[in-house]
Amino acid sequence: MISDITIGQYFPGNSVIHKMDARMKTILTILLVVSIFLCKNIISLALFIVASITIIAVSKIPFKTVAKSIKPLAIIIVITALLNIFYGDGEPLVQLGRLKITASGIETAVFMAIRIIILVVISSLLTYTTSPTELTDALERLLKPLKLIKVDVHAISMTMTIALRFIPTLIEEIEKIMSAQKSRGAEMDSGGLIHRAKALVPVLIPLFVSSFRRANELAYAMECRCYRGGEGRTKMKIMKMHARDYIALAAVIILIASIILFNTLFINII
Repeated sequence: MISDITIGQYFPGNSVIHKMDARMKTILTILLVVSIFLCKNIISLALFIVASITIIAVSKIPFKTVAKSIKPLAIIIVITALLNIFYGDGEPLVQLGRLKITASGIETAVFMAIRIIILVVISSLLTYTTSPTELTDALERLLKPLKLIKVDVHAISMTMTIALRFIPTLIEEIEKIMSAQKSRGAEMDSGGLIHRAKALVPVLIPLFVSSFRRANELAYAMECRCYRGGEGRTKMKIMKMHARDYIALAAVIILIASIILFNTLFINII
């Protein structure tokens, strides 16, 4: 389960999406996330599913890798679907006291589950196709207007990127600690929920110690390299927009317009 978590990982590649400007990818990701919530019926949602599959294919990220980003959130998706299944209207198919399961409730539950899955996939593709350095520069450029109100944009961007960068490292550390504990006879995959929660205590304590040690090592390394923030620093790679970036922006705008159009034309379809 731990090895299936791919959040924050970067997979180098030569696809069109890998070559896109990081600023444009960040903007398009935000637009796509917003447009997910614009889908009001199954037609517009189906259009977005097709668009998501197309984006994954163009990025050349294996579908198996993308599926791994969904697996750790399976419990949240199931709980969300179960909560929505009881909020449907119409004739009940199953009556459980005051709770009732209807056809519209099932449709709503499936709709919400698919929406969450797409949200996770689209968000994950940003880190899959963008290196931490590029993501830091992109966030700093996009948040640059906040400097007018004395916000340390570079520190915020650096903090967010380092947090994403260390997710795979912490996952690897958890696997090592769990393997070490299992070799000493610890049972972490058996027993009830309370037993498993108690079994995690010997894992969490070494993990916190290791995390603080890595943070100190990173701080010392940055000080040794005379790191003093973003003021006056130059960029090794200058970000430039290309034709592919504007084509991608136009495609996303057309997608959003199509979703709004389908919501209007098929207003009576759930």
